[in-house]
Amino acid sequence: MLATLATVVTVSLLQAVHVTAVPQSATAPPGASTGVPSITLSTVVASPTAPLTQAVPLASQVPLPPTQPWCPSQIFCAGSLLQTVNVAQIYTDPKTFVDKPTVPPAQQVLTTFQNVTSSGNPTEGDIVNFVDSNFKGEGLELEAAAISQFNTNPAFLNNVSNPLVKAWAQTVHGYWTLLARNTNDSSLCGGSNKCESSLVPLNHTFIVPGGRFREQYYWDSYWIIQGLIKSELFSLVNDTLQNFMDELEQFGFIPNGGRIYYLNRSQPPLFINMLNDYVAATNDTGILTRALPLAEKELEWWRTNRTVTVTSPYTNKTYSLARYGVTNSAPRPESYLTDYLTANDPKLTTPLTEDERAELYSELASGAETGWDYTARYMRLPGAGGTNNTNVALRSLNVKGTLPVDLNSILYKAHVVLAGFYDQQSRSAAAADHRQNATSIREGILDLFWDPTKLAFYDFNLTSNVRNDFFSVVTFFPLWNGIVPDELLSSSDNAFGFFSTVNMVLNRYNGTYPSTFLETGLQWDAPNSWPNHQHVIFEALRALPANVTSTNLPNPPSNASTYGLIPAGQMSVLENQLPGQPVIGTNGNASATGPAADLNRLNGTVFNGGNASDGEGWGKTLQRQLANRFISSAFCSWHATGGSIPGVVDRLSDQELNITQSVNNTGNMFEKFSISDIDSAGRGGEYTVQAGFGWTNGVVLYVASLYGDVLVQPTCPNLTESALSTGGSAAGAGSQSSSAVKSVPALAAAVVGVVFSAVGLFL
Repeated sequence: MLATLATVVTVSLLQAVHVTAVPQSATAPPGASTGVPSITLSTVVASPTAPLTQAVPLASQVPLPPTQPWCPSQIFCAGSLLQTVNVAQIYTDPKTFVDKPTVPPAQQVLTTFQNVTSSGNPTEGDIVNFVDSNFKGEGLELEAAAISQFNTNPAFLNNVSNPLVKAWAQTVHGYWTLLARNTNDSSLCGGSNKCESSLVPLNHTFIVPGGRFREQYYWDSYWIIQGLIKSELFSLVNDTLQNFMDELEQFGFIPNGGRIYYLNRSQPPLFINMLNDYVAATNDTGILTRALPLAEKELEWWRTNRTVTVTSPYTNKTYSLARYGVTNSAPRPESYLTDYLTANDPKLTTPLTEDERAELYSELASGAETGWDYTARYMRLPGAGGTNNTNVALRSLNVKGTLPVDLNSILYKAHVVLAGFYDQQSRSAAAADHRQNATSIREGILDLFWDPTKLAFYDFNLTSNVRNDFFSVVTFFPLWNGIVPDELLSSSDNAFGFFSTVNMVLNRYNGTYPSTFLETGLQWDAPNSWPNHQHVIFEALRALPANVTSTNLPNPPSNASTYGLIPAGQMSVLENQLPGQPVIGTNGNASATGPAADLNRLNGTVFNGGNASDGEGWGKTLQRQLANRFISSAFCSWHATGGSIPGVVDRLSDQELNITQSVNNTGNMFEKFSISDIDSAGRGGEYTVQAGFGWTNGVVLYVASLYGDVLVQPTCPNLTESALSTGGSAAGAGSQSSSAVKSVPALAAAVVGVVFSAVGLFL
């Protein structure tokens, strides 16, 4: 009973593109010169695959979960109406329904629903008619916003030397005009307009991530702001911060996103970091009058609701550290059917009890609060269910029993930032208090999370009272936030060992650094690679002093790959257990071990890693290579889905674009990428891959600004050749560089639907 969407573009994940570049100045996207967006409004049409005459299985539903105090709506929160609409499965994405405002008042909608279901045997058609008659299009309480004083040529473009990359960065800069939103007061429910909506209205303009994420989101906004600052859109950054401050005043914390169904959880607390970056870029210290008391309010919320006391098994010292933990005993409204089926899996031989379901719903909501929804990193049984049975994996979540490296690193930085602000205001007592809190958190992070032998940070498991050995990109978060262990400051070998997995990824794979190295089918595990995490790695590399990063990049041991440079035990994954790098024409992967595994290794650089220069040191080498690889991933996937710039980058032929089902598309900025390819989006998870995309745009502009002088034109694989080669020809099996160009994703036949939101993000 899955729905088909009215605005779906299907993108095959196994092809790629050639780039024809004409080095000239870029043309900004339509509307960029005025800041007036040009977007297409569309909404999803309900279309169940079950016959409209088929009865909705009300009798077989499990008992309704308890009413959630934080979400009292009888329409958009846990209750009979929401569960019935979800069980009918009239939309592919459960979030579609809860983003639709009602047409009549709420009580009239509830009465109509009771009439429809009173017989106990409503059909699929009855539910479709009920929704179509009583609800408007999703997201229509928001409207496109013009960005005033939009500068099509921000100064950061002067840092970009390659003409194509410069033109494309300018195009990405123009995409802010397509993602800016205001609350649409004329469509807003409340007052004389008696409808009901799940929207949390905002008073200021904001940038949406894109796709199904049609509201302002918390941690996405940090990386959006990184790009807005480079784009010199300081007023829009201020607006974003004002919205968050409004929410702190209204709710006492910053919710996950701008909907009532997010009001039981937050996300990684980056507001104070955003504030710090804004003040540093603008010197607008006037904002602190309002912001500092509200920053204190946010930290107090995390102290009161998310902080636990733990005694170290290593030093016997006691610390107060934070974890994610949401009070919740019902499916998340925006993912109701997904959570419902996870808890009530028909394959379970022993159904969960009511208490077990409630606890699972709490863990699922807590996983969403982490921002990593979901990953084996937070599981009691990493890898449970193999590479695709995500229900089994999700039922082993242990988010509340985990002290996360990233959360506590972010909170450490928040205290350091506030201490600095109070120093500037000569408020020495407040500064000292925050500095003391920061010192305590730092000690706890180095005690509980840091392994000086393996040279990596790991989460701490409250259930077993030991440090986990599950390795992930989270190891770089402390350095990003200013915590650098002494072992890294005292030894170049140790410092490189900490970053040795970055070197391995760049040599071994076509794409960028993944969240984890375990393939589970969950979107925050391999093979997916996220733009925000690449930013963290850049900042972590930049946190090390030159005296430990200026030596040459080391060579692997004899007859070994770059995996051999990684400290023993750091990854807890054997080399032959790493995700494979498929190669077109071989019907298989590149070598799993030995020097041949480094199929992207070139003389002095890596494929799509830019050009080596004398004396750059291993730290700058890794930054240069990762910067070029990230730009290649974002650019090549954009071009492969119809992106072009008149006079600069030719649009691919319809024959080529037909391979990616992008004949009518104009290029996608994807939310996530892949470790194994540079010309497609990531995959897996509980929703289809999204295009837009706020934090991808932000990190592209950050990379262009900081590394523009070392960025070179990406080399994108050829779409037609890739498509023909999947039949098993030997093309690409010769040289390492040729093989690298012709690699394909691990899911060679995978197809991902790119879902555009009601506001029509046809980028």
